[in-house]
Amino acid sequence: MAAFLSSIRRLYLSVYNWAVFYGWFQVLYLAIKALQEHGHEQVYDAVERPLQLAQTAAILEILHSLAGLVRSPVSATLPQIASRLYVTWGILWSFPEVRANVLVSSLVISWSITEIIRYSFFGLKETFGAPPSWLLWLRYSTFLVLYPTGISSEVGLIYSALPFIKASEKYCLRMPNKWNFSFDYFYGAILVLGIYVPGSPHLYNYMLGQRKKALSKGKKD
Repeated sequence: MAAFLSSIRRLYLSVYNWAVFYGWFQVLYLAIKALQEHGHEQVYDAVERPLQLAQTAAILEILHSLAGLVRSPVSATLPQIASRLYVTWGILWSFPEVRANVLVSSLVISWSITEIIRYSFFGLKETFGAPPSWLLWLRYSTFLVLYPTGISSEVGLIYSALPFIKASEKYCLRMPNKWNFSFDYFYGAILVLGIYVPGSPHLYNYMLGQRKKALSKGKKD
């Protein structure tokens, strides 16, 4: 029974990883095509739907961690997925004014290259038992550049959206109301920017630690 459940787990994770890999590959292809043919102003329109699908699918990874299907701790998985979902839906989808920003291109390219490598790594691991050594190196090395460019793009886009958030008052809840509660999305966005200050170095240091362990283990193998 245990062997059967293990096989089902590997099959499910293999299908999941390859499906999302395809989604991110599509995002990268469409982004580069749009950049070459129309410029950075058209990148978001070219990638909107596959970007939303691929990024939202990552919610399942939180459930994978909670259910014990993967070893990644929720404490590391949740912040990164939450911040990306916020930028995808709470900024880019909600405020069209920032979609022509050049930072959308750096964001999409940083995210998609990172995820193409990551999902192919785990897809090969679940399908064949182990990824090739060169992919292991890419998995734990490309973030050294792509994480800072991705995070900088996220922060820049949130900051660029602030005037439009304030002017529109979208998602704000004003008093009086039956809940006796108020919420200002503008200040919520500022709070999110504040969380990036301690959160980004913490996640980066966590990944550095993971890189050291993974590459040292790879050398021993």
